[in-house]
Amino acid sequence: MATAKQPAKTSRIELRASDGDRELLDRAAAVIGTDRSSFLLNQGRLAAQRVLANREQFVLDQLGLEEWERINNLPARNLPGLICLLQRPSPFQPQA
Repeated sequence: MATAKQPAKTSRIELRASDGDRELLDRAAAVIGTDRSSFLLNQGRLAAQRVLANREQFVLDQLGLEEWERINNLPARNLPGLICLLQRPSPFQPQA
């Protein structure tokens, strides 16, 4: 049976953890039959993909795509309240 070639691991990642966290990670890795490094890398990769998913791409089915296009093709609305809000000085900028 052929296995997919894994990319070479050329970078080192180090982190500090409490004894309790290390024990917890070791136990979780053992439960799924892997080592701590593989467990952390796999779980970290999954977490990173979840964090970035909504910031980098989104997938729509055909109905969703049609609705997206319908909304994006609507003419811009005049929102006087928003215009007023954007013209106010920022409360986060020091006033001269």
